[in-house]
Amino acid sequence: MISGKNYIGNTLSAKGKVTYTTFNPKLNIKNPWTFYEASEEELEEAVQMAAEAFELYSMVPGKQKAQFLRTIADKIESLGNELIDTYMKESGLPEGRAIGERGRTLGQLRMFANLLEEGDWVEASIDTAIPDRKPVPKPDLRKILTPIGPVVVFGSSNFPLAYSTAGGDTASALAAGCPVIVKSHPMHAGTGELVASAIVTAAKICGMPDGVFSNLNSSDIQVGQQLVKHPFVKAVGFTGSIAGGTALHKLSNERKEPIPVFAEMGSINPVVILPSALRENPQHLASTYADSITLGTGQFCTNPGLILTSETDGLDIFLESLGQEILNKEAGLMLHPDIHRKYEEGQKEMSVQEGTSVVAEYQKKTAPNYAKPKILTVAGRTFLTNTNLHNEVFGPFSLVVKCSDLEEMKNIIAELEGQLTGTIIGNEEELKVNAPLIAQLKERVGRLIFNGVPTGVEVCPSMVHGGPFPATTDSRFTAVGPDAIRRWVRPVSYQDWPDALLPDSLKNSNPLKILRRVNGKLTIESI
Repeated sequence: MISGKNYIGNTLSAKGKVTYTTFNPKLNIKNPWTFYEASEEELEEAVQMAAEAFELYSMVPGKQKAQFLRTIADKIESLGNELIDTYMKESGLPEGRAIGERGRTLGQLRMFANLLEEGDWVEASIDTAIPDRKPVPKPDLRKILTPIGPVVVFGSSNFPLAYSTAGGDTASALAAGCPVIVKSHPMHAGTGELVASAIVTAAKICGMPDGVFSNLNSSDIQVGQQLVKHPFVKAVGFTGSIAGGTALHKLSNERKEPIPVFAEMGSINPVVILPSALRENPQHLASTYADSITLGTGQFCTNPGLILTSETDGLDIFLESLGQEILNKEAGLMLHPDIHRKYEEGQKEMSVQEGTSVVAEYQKKTAPNYAKPKILTVAGRTFLTNTNLHNEVFGPFSLVVKCSDLEEMKNIIAELEGQLTGTIIGNEEELKVNAPLIAQLKERVGRLIFNGVPTGVEVCPSMVHGGPFPATTDSRFTAVGPDAIRRWVRPVSYQDWPDALLPDSLKNSNPLKILRRVNGKLTIESI
């Protein structure tokens, strides 16, 4: 049952005077629940509790934290249809998407539970002493990754489950040993509260310290700003716009003690189509990319918003086929009227740029909040000189750039900002011949895709969901996969420490039986 209140640790609270509602974009009406925005008093209490909980939670053994994460997953699953129905009412997304995203969320929690049970993620490193080394003795040094403290997670608009209350940021931070305060996204506050109730229930069952998790409601930016500025907060996870992410990053750097903000922001995910692909099967390529551009009404951070082609045989067929495929698509429902409004403004702004022309635009009448897919094209030389054409349009939109040759294509890639993904469509021989172009693309992206589409982010150890700024604020990290835990830890060395007082992962006997680097060699053996 949705109360509309905040979770301050394990306790529901509604001390604030400001209230708001969520919106059903499909029915174009407000949802029936009223949510209480967190007050300054509630925010302060949540952060204080998180700081106190950190002292205990950071010391909880990995196997117990693993059980906590598994219990969270079980409790989310037990919410059943209430969670799915609320998700659909607040996002307009279909049941299949809701069920699939719930499965991904549960899978991430259980993945981090497995990581904790295996234990190797702490990257234990031991260099034993050499007391008789000349000219000076070598000390005993042992290093481990340790949690950094309370983490604030901002829920995302386009993934009410997988990137929100119990999504990848929260799951990885809890796995690392960091308490989490979620700033719930106002577009799906009901979904967030239901998931928060599952986390709190799991915390009680597993005996976790009160304050290991809180969920704060907010319809504007004030609560988020206060959280980022609070001295007890040690890191931030954010998924959203470039404007939002960079503002939080700026705030964090203005603190007396700057903290990391791991923000996953905008991306147009360039797709490079080499000549062979245009010549050999332009119709199939057009169909594949029409599907990718309109998937989820284009509301994915990996949507292919930029397609780079060369003016060669097959280009006209590709553009004609892509346009026809787009016209055959139905308009898709967007997450919220505000998101729909921004899409309309964005694609219109792109359309009035000098040199652009329309390949295809959905023309049928639509219900409120439904986005019409659109494809534009422009010459490469125009794209190079007009940086307005480099902007992201969040929705079912893509810009096809017609490059005069591969050298111009390479120059365009060199001028792009950082991206989450870059895709190459062609054959292996072309990859060899165009190695400089591909090397240039690699410098701009976190994931290189060959003969595929960027939409779809597999949750696994080899996935990188990140990239150079402004795709993210720190390209060294991924927001997806087990390595996402590395954002919430720091290395600590113990020098000449008594064995009995070392963390279990660094003790001579290796009681956890984890893989460690001992004197430069990986081993599970004791010392």
